Amino acid sequence: MSAAAAAAAGQQQYPAGTLYLVATPIGNLSDITLRAIHTLTLVDAVACEDTRVSAQLLRWLGQHKPLVALHQHNEQSAAQALVARLLQGERIAYVSDAGTPAVSDPGALLVAAAREAGIRVLPLPGASSTVTAVSVAGDTRAQGFQFVGFLPTKAAERRTMAQTLTGKGHSQVLFEAPHRIRELIDLLAELAPEQLLTVCRELTKQFETVYTARCADLPAWMAADPQRERGEFVLVLHAAPAEDDAGELPPQALRGLRVLMRELPLKQAVSLAAELSGCPRNALYQQALAWKAEADPEE
Repeated sequence: MSAAAAAAAGQQQYPAGTLYLVATPIGNLSDITLRAIHTLTLVDAVACEDTRVSAQLLRWLGQHKPLVALHQHNEQSAAQALVARLLQGERIAYVSDAGTPAVSDPGALLVAAAREAGIRVLPLPGASSTVTAVSVAGDTRAQGFQFVGFLPTKAAERRTMAQTLTGKGHSQVLFEAPHRIRELIDLLAELAPEQLLTVCRELTKQFETVYTARCADLPAWMAADPQRERGEFVLVLHAAPAEDDAGELPPQALRGLRVLMRELPLKQAVSLAAELSGCPRNALYQQALAWKAEADPEE
């Protein structure tokens, strides 16, 4: 493997005193690039998010390198120590547990510290769960995508942020832990029932699942099989249809919605308004939420 990597990538320059950001597989070890393998053979040390995870990867590659822990709890201090070594001419690679460093993983502080010290930083592209999920979502309406990552864990902050994601003209990429995936699916079903959501579970791994449906339909799909709540999740909230823009709702539909909201619970009012006016339910729902927020700013 190392010989093949050297033959494929050995002609490129690998200057000393350089920080190499190396993307690693997100689940399938065979997704590592030949250039990444060759670079890891050349560096003096490997800085990593979790030394146990990176040690396994290096053993699989047949390599033994000094490992330096750099994670979210020590990144500032560890970055300064690594910068000192880089200034002495060492080649150092940084890898996160999986995927591309500094994308929802540690690494950004290290990169900033290296650049501030005048150290060259070279990226080695490779696996990325964000790009992988966007590619398989097939969102034909999207005008680009936004990386969101994990939503806040506190319920009120989580709901507020989720509300800002709905009705957009681009895809939104979210991460979620297995113990909170049902809660997030339920929340999106409430806030954006008509928008499509692609649920990616265990990307590139043996039990990979990719499923796209309306947000409103996904709680039942999740509940149908407990295995669907296990693993690592990347979600792509598809762009909303252009006609779902609440600003384009006809005045008579808005008047009807206001009247119904005074007499009925919000969801029931929206459903009845959509049936009577023929307007998109999601657009009416977003408008109703906006009015409710104006009336109850503390909620």
